[in-house]
Amino acid sequence: MIGVSEKTAEAIPALAAWLTGAGLASAIFAARDGWAAGLAIFAPGEENCAAPYDLIIDFGAAPALARATETAPARLSYGPEDEAFGNALAAELLRPPLHPAAGDPASAALLAFARRIAASDASVLLLGETGTGKEGLARYIHACSARATGRFTAVNCAALPETMLEAILFGHRKGSFTGASGDGEGLFRAADGGTLLLDEIAEIPLALQAKLLRALQEREILPIGAVRPEPVDLRVIASANRDLAAEVAAGRFRSDLYWRLNVMPVTLPPLRARPLDIRAIAAALLLRHCPRTMAFPFPTAEALERLAAHAWPGNCRELENVIQRAMLLRAGERIEAGDLVIDGMAPAAPALPGSLTEATRHAETHVIRAALDEAGGHRLRAAKRLGISERTLRYRLAEMRAVAA
Repeated sequence: MIGVSEKTAEAIPALAAWLTGAGLASAIFAARDGWAAGLAIFAPGEENCAAPYDLIIDFGAAPALARATETAPARLSYGPEDEAFGNALAAELLRPPLHPAAGDPASAALLAFARRIAASDASVLLLGETGTGKEGLARYIHACSARATGRFTAVNCAALPETMLEAILFGHRKGSFTGASGDGEGLFRAADGGTLLLDEIAEIPLALQAKLLRALQEREILPIGAVRPEPVDLRVIASANRDLAAEVAAGRFRSDLYWRLNVMPVTLPPLRARPLDIRAIAAALLLRHCPRTMAFPFPTAEALERLAAHAWPGNCRELENVIQRAMLLRAGERIEAGDLVIDGMAPAAPALPGSLTEATRHAETHVIRAALDEAGGHRLRAAKRLGISERTLRYRLAEMRAVAA
């Protein structure tokens, strides 16, 4: 619970509403009575009531930020023309660690649902486009669960060689294959007592899916070269950026494994479907990448409008690239609209019924072609630039050819 002093609430009436919409519970209190329920926001003149890591907002002053220290609260100032971003920045300064950035009420509702999921030990399947924040949500579920003190282990199944995937997941015994000079623990045992995220689960070969299914059903694994299975106690979260039901129908994914993973399905919407998240995530990214020794670069209202106008086919990962480039390329103290180098910036598609899927496909095609052009047609380099596996890129190219046929 975040406290908002009466003086702050009077100066910035929209702040408490933004905090609520961002998934951060808040309450207004009298500064003289103090606030013992968590972090709090105060106004100038109330410094004696603030504790370290609280926040003091000077509304009406020039944009500036001084980070909190172990002995002093953070100080933030902004005026009415910067209120939209200033309120978002205030929320991100006080947001708990591992709590994903959010500003859209739909995202806040999704995070509340994730907390409910965390209370159980059921398998979770996270679905969504590349860059929508699936790993961040998996870490949040882990942090909210009874396994929070255990290890969170993430593996990108598409980034591992198929010949080594079984050994990496389940471990091996010394001498079980050429080069196995010692025992290998494997990720399932490494995550024992905690959570294992299997990212891009659709890339696991069919032959290995049966062994994965047994590990999930029986809560035990059989390392390569071992003769006895070993029990494991962990939660498995799987994620995919492709439609697993369609993969099952195409015979590329086992239906029994799909239903075992699909106990608690969660679909993360693309960034273009949650526009209020853009300023919240931008604020979080600027806090992450701006050194404490550097003056914090506030984006102008025009820059925020430019960010909001983009379709973000690369989602949060693309937004992070744009923010980092803007921090390096800006000429002044603030991030101007002209500092934002956004790949594939194009006029917005007409908001006609049934046109969103087509507009998304066109935007994705443009970004893929641009990545291939920059990589000189080299698929692996293009895939790395896009933040996807080479195999996923091949699927996307095949889909593009099928649509064009």
